[in-house]
Amino acid sequence: MMLVCGTVPIKNFPLTLGEVKTEEDSLIINDLKIPCTQGTAALISAALATTEHLNITPPQALLVGDSGEGKGSRLLYEYLIKNVPELSPAVLVLHYCLPVMGLMRRLYESIEKCTQKPTMIADASSMYAAKAAGLAARFDIFTPDSCEMAFLADPDATHPAYISRHLFNADITRAPELVADAYHNNNAARLLLIKGAVDYVVENGKILDTITEPDMPGLEAIGGTGDTITGMVSALVYAELELHEAAIIAARANRMAGKYAQATPATRIPQIISQLPAVFEKHLCEWSGVCIA
Repeated sequence: MMLVCGTVPIKNFPLTLGEVKTEEDSLIINDLKIPCTQGTAALISAALATTEHLNITPPQALLVGDSGEGKGSRLLYEYLIKNVPELSPAVLVLHYCLPVMGLMRRLYESIEKCTQKPTMIADASSMYAAKAAGLAARFDIFTPDSCEMAFLADPDATHPAYISRHLFNADITRAPELVADAYHNNNAARLLLIKGAVDYVVENGKILDTITEPDMPGLEAIGGTGDTITGMVSALVYAELELHEAAIIAARANRMAGKYAQATPATRIPQIISQLPAVFEKHLCEWSGVCIA
């Protein structure tokens, strides 16, 4: 099972576990509807497009409403802490959730009780919690953007708002320097997929590949395009591709979907996701050798 865990910005959305499906520009989980704008919903939608093309089991999701107060996030943490050994997912994806270090540490202790440790992927605030809790090196994949990479590289910061460098001075061309600092301080997962004008795929501190084509600067201004990359890499890992191969394909597919959608800053994330089936149909076999009859 692939399990995606995160919050949605919908007040009073109950803690819900179940299989997800798409309906127009929304996700459906246990008859509850979530708009696919950005965040965890965009991640799941991209993962669904990937699993559907590969004809594998769609992801399960554990979702709860949280408008920033943290109540929903704590419910999600506590549910996972109690139930993750029984759920025993093959791939566990942690996304938007209030970054509480103590709860993240308790969650990791519970994950260690699984019969087989899942492949652990974190993005957004779950990545912040993992790093701040001293658990970054225990994760398999982080998917930071350039600003988040500066946070991972800072040995003292517990949140991107508190990095010693000014947040908006983060520069993707400084990625090699930031990568070296992050791994030196044990603040990086085994594999990093750094998202930006140049996408970097890094494993254990070594830059394996950079992806620059097609060059789609319009994607940078569209909220949710980083979430779609995380969704695709998670689903490709669930399909048993090697971590680095999954990361390279996800970065390429995201750019190609932007090209197919003729993306501009006004493009909405469902327009990007809707292009993924065509991208996979034309390119996945060539990129990976995963060829669907």
